[in-house]
Amino acid sequence: MKLNNVDYQIMWARLVAVVEEQATTLIRTAFSTSVREAGDLSAGVFDRQGRMIAQAVTGTPGHVNAMAESVTHFINEIGQDNIKEGDVYLTNDPWKGTGHLHDFTMVSPSFYQGKHIGFFAATAHVVDIGGRGFGPDANEVYEEGLLIPIMKFVVEGEVNKGLVNIIRNNVREQDQVIGDLYSLAACNATGDDRLMSMMAEFSLTELDDLSDFIIDSSRAATLARIADLPDGTYHNAMSVDGYEKQVDMKVALTIKDDTLLADFDGTSGLSKFGVNVPMVYTRAYACYGLKCAIAPDIPNNTGSLLPFSVTAPEGCILNAPHPAPVSVRHVIGHLIPDVVLGALHHCIPGVSPAEGSSALWNVLISARPVDPASGLPPAEILMFNSGGMGARATLDGLSATAFPSGVSTMSSEATEHVGPLTVWRKELRGGSGGSGEFRGGLGQTIEISATQGYELYFNAMFDRIKFPARGLNGGGSGGAGCASLDDGTVLKGKGRQKVPTGVKLILQLPGGGGYGDPKKRNRDAVKADLAAGYITEKQAIEDYGLAI
Repeated sequence: MKLNNVDYQIMWARLVAVVEEQATTLIRTAFSTSVREAGDLSAGVFDRQGRMIAQAVTGTPGHVNAMAESVTHFINEIGQDNIKEGDVYLTNDPWKGTGHLHDFTMVSPSFYQGKHIGFFAATAHVVDIGGRGFGPDANEVYEEGLLIPIMKFVVEGEVNKGLVNIIRNNVREQDQVIGDLYSLAACNATGDDRLMSMMAEFSLTELDDLSDFIIDSSRAATLARIADLPDGTYHNAMSVDGYEKQVDMKVALTIKDDTLLADFDGTSGLSKFGVNVPMVYTRAYACYGLKCAIAPDIPNNTGSLLPFSVTAPEGCILNAPHPAPVSVRHVIGHLIPDVVLGALHHCIPGVSPAEGSSALWNVLISARPVDPASGLPPAEILMFNSGGMGARATLDGLSATAFPSGVSTMSSEATEHVGPLTVWRKELRGGSGGSGEFRGGLGQTIEISATQGYELYFNAMFDRIKFPARGLNGGGSGGAGCASLDDGTVLKGKGRQKVPTGVKLILQLPGGGGYGDPKKRNRDAVKADLAAGYITEKQAIEDYGLAI
């Protein structure tokens, strides 16, 4: 049967449904809270060339867009002649996966009637990978944990038990980590099962023609959007906390006809610590920020990503070579969309939002018994927390919302369930949103302490403490973040630190920048914000000019 464009569109929509079920399987079978509660994952289907043709909506841009590059690495490393039915491959190589050792990418070849037709791939963040733990203190990737090169997790239906044993004996949370690896393999198998049904239903024997249609259509549509932009070179620069010193990120967006280049020349050099970003992760978030503004309605796949070119000098903090430490590459990586959107604002005003808190305030908590002889078990607990988004040209910023990562905030109950700690307070942080005609989103205030018999060590990986999110078009900056103890001790924004027993850790997450002149904000909206506690009385009077 000769297929037309309508047929291909129907099958394209079906592929999206297939990968959504793939992602749902991962969430429902995952062991760690970072996957089943926060959705820190990705899932997608690829053609035989390793081109991503559909991705699940569930998942993070850093995982999805980096995974879009990684499958070709698997093909090259495994070799076409060594790809067998029943195989499953994996890696957590930061430079061939998604940027740090805590993310495992699992790739499964798909066969139909004995013929190789494509791949399913999925990525998930595991709670531990050995080494120093999830934190920025290492000076080389070798300190950060166990690196598994691209290799076979399952060999023609037989699990590689030697590999599983190596991983099990190099991580602190053995059951959670190994369980998540099996969940990754299971979700790919679910996708493959649904694809087999689709192949039979549509009388397909291969995916090549459908893949070409998807890639070509998406690429052409994205090129057309870029061609509509005014030609020119547009600049932006942003300073953020960094670890041992501030980091300056600079970008030049050059648009000519239907080409777009984001060049990060002039950005700070490498850090001694694990805040460096491999190029694969820089591309992932730069493309995401640009695509959100320029072509948000075009499905995300290899075709819609190809028109965006991203470069950064090798050896700068956004193009870290092996063996640079990269454990918390998300801290700087999540700020990349703010940089490119700030440059794009000079090209198409009214589209880019103000800067937001952007980087997640992740906390890896190691709970240890005060008395080692007590018999109390140690635990590793990972929390994902989000500050406020920047305001938009016509709307307030969203509060306590993870942009650009898109992960969900973990509930206090789920966090308390997996380790000996208590979340005493978790509420919106009044006054933290930047003032503007449209207000920046609010951050959160979170209080945590160990349960009786335990003390806590935590790896801080926070930003926007020294350099809060800036407003746009006259909007005010968002509130700066702060980490402290309830005895008044101010803590560092990055690095391993201790919370003694009986003391509470207090996290005050940053807010997003405001958009536009605060004096132009609707008076009823200002009064409503004040009544709700979103702004302070001082802000209402001084920033918004409200007569009280």
